[in-house]
Amino acid sequence: MQSDAPNNPPRHVAIVMDGNGRWATARGLPRPAGHQAGVETVRRVVEAAPRLGIETLTLYAFSSDNWRRPTAEVAALMALLRRFVRAETGRLAEAGARVTMLGRRDRLPAGLAAEIAAAEQATAQGTKLHLRVALDYSARDAILDAARRAAALPQLTREVFARLLSGGDHAAEPAPDVDLLIRTGGEQRLSDFLLWECAYAELLFVPCLWPDFSAGDLADAVAWYAARERRFGGVGSASAAAPTPAVTPVPSAA
Repeated sequence: MQSDAPNNPPRHVAIVMDGNGRWATARGLPRPAGHQAGVETVRRVVEAAPRLGIETLTLYAFSSDNWRRPTAEVAALMALLRRFVRAETGRLAEAGARVTMLGRRDRLPAGLAAEIAAAEQATAQGTKLHLRVALDYSARDAILDAARRAAALPQLTREVFARLLSGGDHAAEPAPDVDLLIRTGGEQRLSDFLLWECAYAELLFVPCLWPDFSAGDLADAVAWYAARERRFGGVGSASAAAPTPAVTPVPSAA
């Protein structure tokens, strides 16, 4: 596989896939049609990620607060997720991707959690990309759950706490911290997504709606990240600021 990765790609990219409903509404379509279009974007992004040097890709599919959405829309989302799992598991395994799900499983529709577990098992040997899907996920709930379990420990470090977090999310081991977080759709917030893991993430908010996000847009975002100087609280060089990516960031509020 030909690599399009820059010299310093982000190892872990997290994406808030926002704008599906607005994309559909702007076209006079029902909101679930936007979610269906968003699935096509997921396929494009997952296929492009390894070529760009991305090792871990975490997608925010459904937050714990999304249960507040209309019942029909939630049902359509869950049905779409089930179809995606069934259709893509074999393809992902063949491509060398490992799939894991973050979040609660006890509130998912009957059978969906079992199909997710089967997809995780079928792709467990994948080494080219770790695809993590956040479903019924809340970072604050994950942190609170880890804190409860940490209370019984004689000594607590950041590394130990990270393992407690990953254990609550059904992961065998913690993923590396997020290097680059992308949010489509124009909003500028994290929405309870990977709050611990994004402590030093570069944040890129782009105006395009998720169904319009392309593999080229992902490449632009990775190139933007590669030009950033990450100091982690230290003092960096006097290098020039990173150039504006072709995926234009949303202007910061005054």
